[in-house]
Parts: sequence; structure tokens; C-alpha cells
Amino acid sequence: MIQIGETDDVNKPKFAGLLKGQSMDTITLDEALELFKLPRKLGVFQDNEIVVAVGKFGPYLKFNNAFYALAKTDNPLSISLERAVEVIHEKQEKESKKLIKEFPENKDVKVLNGRWGAYISIGKDNFKIPKGKKPETLTLSDCLNIAEQSDKTEKKGFKKKSRK
Repeated sequence: MIQIGETDDVNKPKFAGLLKGQSMDTITLDEALELFKLPRKLGVFQDNEIVVAVGKFGPYLKFNNAFYALAKTDNPLSISLERAVEVIHEKQEKESKKLIKEFPENKDVKVLNGRWGAYISIGKDNFKIPKGKKPETLTLSDCLNIAEQSDKTEKKGFKKKSRK
């Protein structure tokens, strides 16, 4: 982190986080002053403002009260409004493909597409879809049966060793 101002001043000092690849030993004054330009307003898209900033997990965009992580190749100090809109569209498209099937008779049960493939979500619990079953063809009763069978099988994990 870098700081402008002293801690004993009446006004609080301003802080800015370093970007990846920057070091306290090698940063110049000009580079440090550039960091205080963040968060930066890029412009307006769909009647909402796009802001770029750097947070705990790296650079991100804030749009319509949602956060969009920037790629490692995107520089928050020089990203354009067009690239920001592209990042937002990519994430929105990815989110739209997440839901495979929903059941109107039971809103808690959903068939979703996740990082490691399709799965069933019932409330806060997730269940693996058995091999050979197509996620698009599952019915509500199929999902509930899979969940029931999964509850009966023993979960994999570590067992505690008994001490003598």
C-alpha cells in the first residue's frame, strides 16, 4: 500500500493498493500518483455508471451493483469503456448459461451448470448427477430421488484416527 498524507494530520491520509508486479522498492512517484486515480469512472452503459477499481482480489468493474473481475491482461488504469462493456457482456452471458432447468412446482430445485459440470441444487444443498443421466431430461421426481439416494451414500472424506 502507498499513502498520501501523515497519520497525525487533521485529515485522514489516503491509501492506494499496489497493482500486481509493482513493488515498494521499485515504484516511481509518477506510478504511485497514478494509483490514486482509482476508483475511476469509465462512463455510462445502460443508464448505469461503470467504475473500475482495485480490491482485495485484484482489479474489478462495478456496474449496476454487481462486480466483474478483470482479466490479468486488463490494466485498470488504462482500460477503455468498450473493453469494460465487453467484460460485462461475457460474464452476463456466462451467468445466463448457468441455469439448465427450473421447476415451477418447486422453486428450490434447480439443475445448474457449474465449474465441474451439471449438478442439482435443492435449497443450499448440491447433488452430483449420476453418469448416464442427461441434465436436460431430468424431472422433479428424478432430482428428488437423486438427492435422496445421495443422502444415503456415505460421504467421502477423512476419518479421524482413534488415539490409544
